[in-house]
Amino acid sequence: MAAKGLSLLLWVFFIHLAGIYLYTRGFLLTRLALSDVNRCEDGQCTLSPTHRRAVVLIIDALRFDFLSPHPPEPVSPYHHHVITLPQELTARKPTHSFLFEMFSDPPTTTLQRLKGITTGSLPTFIDMGSNFGGSSINEDSFIGQLKAAGKKVAFMGDDTWTTVFPDSFDPNMTFPYDSFNVEDLHTVDNGVTEHLVPLLQDRKAAWDVAIGHFLGVDHVGHRLGPDHPTMKLKQQQMDGVLRQVVDLLDNETLLVLLGDHGMDRKGDHGGDGDYETSAALWIYSKGPQLLHPKAAIPEHLLTTRLFPGATVPNRHIQQIDLAPTLSLLLGLPIPFNNLGTVIPELFWHDKAGKVYTRALTLNAQQVKHYLDTYRASSSGTELDSAWDDLERTWRAINIDVKAEDQDAQWRDMTAYTRQALAVCRMLWAQFNVSLMTLGLTLLITGTIATTLLYLKLSVLQEQWESWTSEARRWYVTSMFSGALLGFAGYISISRYVKGLELFESLLFGSALASSLVVIASAPPSFPGVITVRSLVRIPLPLVLHALVFASNSFTVWEDRVVTFLLISSIVPFVRVGFAAPTSRLRYRILGFSGLFAVCVRLMAVSTVCREEQQPYCHVTFFASSSLPSPPSLVIWLSMPTAIALPWVIKRFLKISQSDKGSAAIVLTSILPFALFMGSAFWVLEHFDSSEAFGPELTSTLRWVRTLFARLSMGGVLSLGCALWWLVPLCLKISTESIPDPTAPGQSKREVTVIGFANTYGASYLIFWSLFLALLYPATQLTGHVILALVAVAILAHLEVVDSVRDVQGLEAVFASGNPSAILKPDALQPASTSLRFSELTPLALLAVHTFFATGHQATIPSIQWKAAFVLTPTLTYPLSPLLVTFNTLGPHFLIALAAPLLTLWNVAPLPQPATDVRVRRNAAQAGLGMMLYHATLLLSSAVCSAWLRRHLMVWKIFAPRFMLSALTVVAVDLAVCSGWASGWGMCPAARRHCSLR
Repeated sequence: MAAKGLSLLLWVFFIHLAGIYLYTRGFLLTRLALSDVNRCEDGQCTLSPTHRRAVVLIIDALRFDFLSPHPPEPVSPYHHHVITLPQELTARKPTHSFLFEMFSDPPTTTLQRLKGITTGSLPTFIDMGSNFGGSSINEDSFIGQLKAAGKKVAFMGDDTWTTVFPDSFDPNMTFPYDSFNVEDLHTVDNGVTEHLVPLLQDRKAAWDVAIGHFLGVDHVGHRLGPDHPTMKLKQQQMDGVLRQVVDLLDNETLLVLLGDHGMDRKGDHGGDGDYETSAALWIYSKGPQLLHPKAAIPEHLLTTRLFPGATVPNRHIQQIDLAPTLSLLLGLPIPFNNLGTVIPELFWHDKAGKVYTRALTLNAQQVKHYLDTYRASSSGTELDSAWDDLERTWRAINIDVKAEDQDAQWRDMTAYTRQALAVCRMLWAQFNVSLMTLGLTLLITGTIATTLLYLKLSVLQEQWESWTSEARRWYVTSMFSGALLGFAGYISISRYVKGLELFESLLFGSALASSLVVIASAPPSFPGVITVRSLVRIPLPLVLHALVFASNSFTVWEDRVVTFLLISSIVPFVRVGFAAPTSRLRYRILGFSGLFAVCVRLMAVSTVCREEQQPYCHVTFFASSSLPSPPSLVIWLSMPTAIALPWVIKRFLKISQSDKGSAAIVLTSILPFALFMGSAFWVLEHFDSSEAFGPELTSTLRWVRTLFARLSMGGVLSLGCALWWLVPLCLKISTESIPDPTAPGQSKREVTVIGFANTYGASYLIFWSLFLALLYPATQLTGHVILALVAVAILAHLEVVDSVRDVQGLEAVFASGNPSAILKPDALQPASTSLRFSELTPLALLAVHTFFATGHQATIPSIQWKAAFVLTPTLTYPLSPLLVTFNTLGPHFLIALAAPLLTLWNVAPLPQPATDVRVRRNAAQAGLGMMLYHATLLLSSAVCSAWLRRHLMVWKIFAPRFMLSALTVVAVDLAVCSGWASGWGMCPAARRHCSLR
């Protein structure tokens, strides 16, 4: 029987996956990377080198204001005017030293930025996914040109370089270090210094370019934030290293210092905020000057901008401009795929700018050659809309002009390279509308089919299992038939539909055919369910929530909107409470509704702000917007919360006397231990990060807290799950001998079962609490308080729903004119009625509310990377990515897992077989309802993203929210299927013990 319900849920999961896959294939495209190489066989595509060697130093996450002589107000003592050497030398030697602010194209993750720096090309939105496990760079690059020229490249630092350039560095001068151990602030930096300084000291060392990539500033930002004393210490170390390097430079070596990206106010990066895309670039020539003292560079070649909060404008360039600039300075060809423009100040060696003219000409010709090659490729039609304008701009360039006309030539060539950059930025944000349409079609039909299935279960009552057996044959058969139709469609129309491959055709045909069959399979009496009255009763919170995604402003402030909708969703229950026929029910409904509302409001206090919410939002999840440590109050509350939460759960179970059996063991020993160890891990992490006990105890604290986290999760997975599987019931059974009134002098045995009335609900709650304990260590300290409030809110809502059903049962009995019917065993059983969608809505909204309250937003920088290192001190596959995923999507998974409690709470396993059937039906309906709610949000997000795909904020707001919706649906569907398969539908011990006859 259980397999029937599971097959229904798995089918819905399949439809969702198919729709998400096809839509994202059309919405998030990767660009075509050409493998051509600029070989420059005639030697006419480069310049004479200005320097024989170069030292390229990358300080990861080096934001521009960290080096700026005019930082924003208020000045931070922790990261402003700490690295002072660049501004000192730029002021003292203005023709030898240059300080720039670079715009790093999003996504601002290290791998993508290294691609941009070395190739001069652009990433696409989806490229960020390869940051953890990136492949080698197959495009022409600055590093590749060095290797082709026979140059020796030394490298030390972030091992991402050796991943993307596996064979490009001299094996005797390559020293990579693990890049993902965020908690290690010094090993990489010390290692770079230990190898770089001796290399520079050895005047006979055979190297041409030395690359050093420091990670400490980035790791301090992730772990402690930019406004922390450790950031100042780290930047002082970097300033000392720079001074040492400058002292050791010879006159023929060029020094290039840059950041691959910036960091936001709390030290994270990945998105496209001003602080994340702002990186510093400092170029210093100890020997030959780069800029002629009397150079008069036209203003139109010098772009400036104000850094947020600053009052003095600074010189501003594109980060990809470094690739052509550095290549020509060292006498190398510009990488073939480059879209950057050479930096004027570094080529104005003479008063008239003749060298710059030659450099810019080579640059423009290279960009033109690249576009012509791309135009002739398989993706060349993407340039159709902009090609005429590009050609018109190119024809305006006159290469052979007189000296007095050079300014116009500079203007025209710069306009061409920048126009090409703008066109390609738009080009790689193009969409495959055909695949998006196929995906939307599946999401629409799948949502309709799920809605009909949800309503159908209400109509079928006890016959739902027999109908499911028949329907399973229909949709399995239709999936194979649809795949055949998809194959036929691929053969006939694939040449007309861009990007349509065989797999996509088979998937679309299979999913669409089965959806249509399910929609059409309603029995003749079923359409009567969909009446005007039922349409009027469509849950208003879901409709309003879905409409949020049509506006960028509402999407940005979704966390506040959800709080309002969540409080509003309990209003119908409060209305029933005021009209309850007994004072006990009235007090229970109003009291538990008030408790639910208080929990929701307290959760809303915890916030993490988006960039777009400033200055109207204040961070409370962390200590401040620039300190990602927990607030001091939370540190004090974490341990008591971990101890109190199991006791609170036990008190709720005591209402129905279900705090016996396995509940007594789990809630008094296993759960408190797991939660306490989870909190202890993060408390020690805070003390370790702040070095409260000194740096000498760092390794000890790391070992101890790792042990705590492993004990927490390991105890739950081994002891907790094993105990629940073997002894799932929360009952106390006692026997005693009493006199038999029918046989004087004899006795009979009397069996007392305590907790029988909530057998199903108590057992499943213990199962759910084990997943709560697993999520606990993966969530930061403030999230622990939030999860405790979530547990209380869910239990309060269960009691409200149970009391409301009692009110409805009493009203139905008295309305029938037969009050004695109330004495029947199942008269007021919740299983005797169908689940209402309004009962599910608060839980679905609570999941979204919990996502925001646990320190997340629909933005890349809000991802809490610290979770990757809970169980291990270094990045470990696949454990670390799974922990980050669990941290992000855990709230949705956990609350979706709680949905069956709405149908199991205070339900006793009565002898009537119909009771079990109704309970299973309602449990399946609860799962479908939770899947339907989040699938509707996904559909709305997909439709709005498709409709607004040319909106200015599509990649900043709509695309991340769509991706969050897609991942949420996957997490919710997995939770529902897991809850049915493991927790209710297929647990043999629970089914055996619950079948009391």
